[in-house]
Amino acid sequence: MTFLPVEDQLTLIRRGAEEIIPEEELKSKLEKSIESGIPLIIKLGCDPSRADLHIGHGVVLRKLRHFQDLGHQAVLVIGDFTAMIGDPSGRNKTRPQLTLEEARKNAKSYVEQAQAILDINSLKIVYNSEWLDRMNFSDVISLASSYTVARMLERDDFTKRFKEEIPISLHEFLYPLAQGQDSVELKSDVELGGTDQKFNLLVGRDLQRSNEQSPQCIITLPLLEGTDGVEKMSKSYGNHIGLHDSPNDMFGKTLSIGDDMIEKWFILGADANEEKMEKVRADLKDSNVNPMIVKRDLARSIVALYYSEEEANKAEAHFNNVVVSKGIPDDMPIFELTEDKSIVDIISEAGLLQSKSEARRMIKQGAVKLNDEKILDIQAIMTCNNNEHILKVGKRRFLKII
Repeated sequence: MTFLPVEDQLTLIRRGAEEIIPEEELKSKLEKSIESGIPLIIKLGCDPSRADLHIGHGVVLRKLRHFQDLGHQAVLVIGDFTAMIGDPSGRNKTRPQLTLEEARKNAKSYVEQAQAILDINSLKIVYNSEWLDRMNFSDVISLASSYTVARMLERDDFTKRFKEEIPISLHEFLYPLAQGQDSVELKSDVELGGTDQKFNLLVGRDLQRSNEQSPQCIITLPLLEGTDGVEKMSKSYGNHIGLHDSPNDMFGKTLSIGDDMIEKWFILGADANEEKMEKVRADLKDSNVNPMIVKRDLARSIVALYYSEEEANKAEAHFNNVVVSKGIPDDMPIFELTEDKSIVDIISEAGLLQSKSEARRMIKQGAVKLNDEKILDIQAIMTCNNNEHILKVGKRRFLKII
């Protein structure tokens, strides 16, 4: 197989990366790959603790796609076994454990959503229960003997919990070892992860070295703050943009970010190259350029990345009509009401929001209107009658009720 020159590959690999450890080793691996014509094995592990993915997850998935575009073998490791342990990274308490069945159910949704970014035809998907579930207690003791408690306590989250006398369960120490064992099984050349995964990724290097393998290089990616610009993007914080959000929602939510987040979102959320970033930085420094113009460009770029340029332009036109001009869209979905039903149930059944709890939260925030009147009662009932009604949720979701 023919690969691009090393420096050309590194230009794409470096895009948006926080650290490449160590970069000289990665260069050497790329050179050997070019000489042999054999692709590198690029590993990305994911614990399917939740079924919903957002563009924050997309940052590391996009880096895996970069390696696919360069001709290397991308391997998505579904951590159905490690999800039963629970990743302690960035946690101040023990993470809830999933059953193998729950993890596999979430994994199916995870893979379906990841197809918005990854080339599913060349992607290799493996489940780490294939090898971890086969280990007996002697294997676990042997694995555990490869690391000391002192090394484990070098992790910031473990150190903090230990000093604050917050319980650390013994099984949490096994998580980095289990993730590292994945790298041994796959003989991975490179492993990707968020900056919060750095310790776990380094454990993989150590275990490969102990097993007389060439240690993997690691590439960490920054965590993307959500639309609030404070907390990392998460559905639980309500600051996320889902990979399967509509173009209209993607566009509108992106415009809600603060100006100070525009540059970072271009790099991580829109996968902008350096040429694009030079223009973005110049526009942001130019006092004659309204940051909203740059932000609209960002919103179009994100929608185009996940859908198309045409959909991006439609989403902007929709925003101009519905939000700027405060109009009502012509193409809103229709919900046929055949019996009295709560507003929460209508929102949920119509698919305007992903859960009833999210619908209740929006009502409490005063973000739900019926015929332009705010609904403030989460128990509010819609009575079946012969009239048509317009339900508005947030700034961009409309529903015609007949």
